[in-house]
Amino acid sequence: MTQEVCAKVTIDIPLSEAWEKLKDISLAHNYVPGIIKTEIVSKQLQGVGASRYVYRNKSSYIQETVEEWQDGHGFLIHLHRGDKPAPPFKNAWFRYALKDLGSGQTELSTSLIYEMPWGRLGTWLGARMAKFVQSTIADVALSMKLYYEREESTTPAALKTYKAHYKT
Repeated sequence: MTQEVCAKVTIDIPLSEAWEKLKDISLAHNYVPGIIKTEIVSKQLQGVGASRYVYRNKSSYIQETVEEWQDGHGFLIHLHRGDKPAPPFKNAWFRYALKDLGSGQTELSTSLIYEMPWGRLGTWLGARMAKFVQSTIADVALSMKLYYEREESTTPAALKTYKAHYKT
């Protein structure tokens, strides 16, 4: 069974500025909590087929390959390691979507779409993980907001301070 978890934030920059940052898939380490390095591993830098490794430490990475691209609005990436799914998933995708709100503001939507292995047990585990996954996806959206508005990498401390101050 496919599950989807989504978070939305309003970014105080125009859509065109937000898209300029989002379409550069080499920047993920600046706004995805826990990612320390991003490496483009395809000749293509943007669009369908562009691929990157995102590292949690010096040797542990997940590969992300763009499967859908909506110029000016967002993309869908498949999470994997070579021809195998990214653990612990049977399949997983991450969607980034932008929407113009006018008045120099943009809505950012981040979604994790995933299928768990192990049949009914996996479905049950996936449902139990939903709160954690929701929190993680919300942190990605908030970290992106901070990075996009401040133009500096979002640190765990900055995210914690923002969440405490604005009670998200």
